[in-house]
Amino acid sequence: MSGRSHEQGLNDLTLLGNQNTQYSTEYAPEVLEAVDNLHTNRDYFVKFNCPEFTSLCPITGQPDFATMYISFIPDKKLVESKSLKLYLFSFRNHGDFHEDCVNIIMNDLIKLLDPRYIEVWGKFTPRGGISIDPWCNYGRPGTKYEEIANYRLMNHDMNPETIDNR
Repeated sequence: MSGRSHEQGLNDLTLLGNQNTQYSTEYAPEVLEAVDNLHTNRDYFVKFNCPEFTSLCPITGQPDFATMYISFIPDKKLVESKSLKLYLFSFRNHGDFHEDCVNIIMNDLIKLLDPRYIEVWGKFTPRGGISIDPWCNYGRPGTKYEEIANYRLMNHDMNPETIDNR
């Protein structure tokens, strides 16, 4: 049984436990749902690894495949994971460049959660011999999280990985 009470955001959830969930194949930010963060007294990272992300090239309509990494330091809200799964699935027929997808995801999560800090990294499989791995981040302005965001941006991928699995 959950240690959470329904007053702590569980009443607002419509997708978790719903056996009649519809999977939208068109971009659907409205499916995102949040729950209360019960640990606002500390900083901690929440990380989602989404290895089955797909979208479409806006010009050719060809599919693009990626692992999407989403990490954030919550404030008052957490994203409910089933709603995040359905949201990411909604990009299936969405035509946008890789860089746009990661920024759209980050912007939608900022709008939903107002996190202290967030970063989104899309590691796309190669097409035409080139992989594109856009990364973006945000730290709440005027706070130490803005400084963290600037530091992580300036030091991101300073030691690039060896690509041997794609």
